[in-house]
Amino acid sequence: MGPAPGCTAGAGPSCVRGASAAYRGVMTTGQRRTPRVVSLVPSLTEAVAATAPELLVGATDWCSHPAGLDVPRLGGTKNPDTARIAALAPDLVLANEEENRAPDLGALRAAGLDVLVTEIRDLDQALRELDRVLVRGCGLPRPGWLDDAADAWRDVRAGAAEPRGAVVPIWRRPWMVLGRDTFAGDLLARLGVANLYAGHADRYPRIPVEELNARGADLVVLPDEPYRFTADDGPEAFPGLPAALVSGRHLTWYGPSLVEAAGVLRAALEQAR
Repeated sequence: MGPAPGCTAGAGPSCVRGASAAYRGVMTTGQRRTPRVVSLVPSLTEAVAATAPELLVGATDWCSHPAGLDVPRLGGTKNPDTARIAALAPDLVLANEEENRAPDLGALRAAGLDVLVTEIRDLDQALRELDRVLVRGCGLPRPGWLDDAADAWRDVRAGAAEPRGAVVPIWRRPWMVLGRDTFAGDLLARLGVANLYAGHADRYPRIPVEELNARGADLVVLPDEPYRFTADDGPEAFPGLPAALVSGRHLTWYGPSLVEAAGVLRAALEQAR
């Protein structure tokens, strides 16, 4: 996604329309009030809901956590109802440069809304962006769960002396895998799993399954999202290769799930031997 109007290409994800006036509505005449927040990213929705659920006034249809979240649903991450979002008059819209489309974010900015766009490529960046969203964006104290997540991953030590090479499909029909510079790939690397397509030019390349099988992997890692791989749908395409069926939320979401993600993922990976 390109930079926001008025932002240079090197400005980075902190460039947000209206940022010079802070996030309007968060601070008013020296008094703090509850900002109205719409989240277009499931991970960020869960992060805000776990910290200050009263801030959320809207989320996407795909924002499934926490369970029972009772806010207006505003379409998908790729096709949000921008008119409904504008009508809600939120103080801040949370977005992600990968999950959301530039034209939709541009329409929200054109409607006069502040849009905070995150960029996530690895765990360290995710932790920084979560702090930026919650503390700077929403005006909240840094939540304890964010420190717990940082601590949990700081203590991670790969269980194997040598990393196991893996292919990590995220879709089939056509087959697509993790490529370069991905958050999920960074988590796996910290757990002793080397993504064999980490050096690919694309972040999510399409690779024929015959090539995946010929790559010489030690295992295949199959998350249950975005494609829902299961014991009956996925492993059969990789005969003779150990298959780790992992939680897609713990592998790809950056939010409160990070607190337990290392343990959950490690347990699933250790079963695939």
